[in-house]
Amino acid sequence: MYQDKVVLCASSAYEKKFWFNEDFAALPEQVKQELKIMCVLFTEDVGGILSMEFNEDGTLLFKVDADENDFMFDEIGSVLKIKELQKTKKELLEAIEIYYQVFFLNRDASGLLSSEDGED
Repeated sequence: MYQDKVVLCASSAYEKKFWFNEDFAALPEQVKQELKIMCVLFTEDVGGILSMEFNEDGTLLFKVDADENDFMFDEIGSVLKIKELQKTKKELLEAIEIYYQVFFLNRDASGLLSSEDGED
C-alpha cells in the first residue's frame, strides 16, 4: 500500500501552520493533539520545518528542514530537541509506529508487541 516515506504530520515556523495527514484520522484525538503540540513547540523553539515521517519499514523519523538563509534556525538545538522528544515521548512514538505497521503495512501485531517488550 505504502512504498516510500509517509508523512504523519508537519509544522512550519515560516508559515505558522500545522498539517496532519488525514490517512491517520482514526488515531485518538489525544494522540493527534499531542503530535500537534510536539511539532508546533518544536518549530517555535528552534525554527524551520519539522515533519514526522514513516520510512518503508515503518520506523517513525523526525525530519527537519530550514531555509538556506534562515540564520535564526538553531541546528544544534533541533538535534537536541529531537533526542529529548525521542526520550520523553518514547511510549507514544512506539505506539504510533506499531499502529502504522499493523494498519498500514499489515504486519502481525502480536509479533510487534513481543519484539517491543523484549527491548526493555
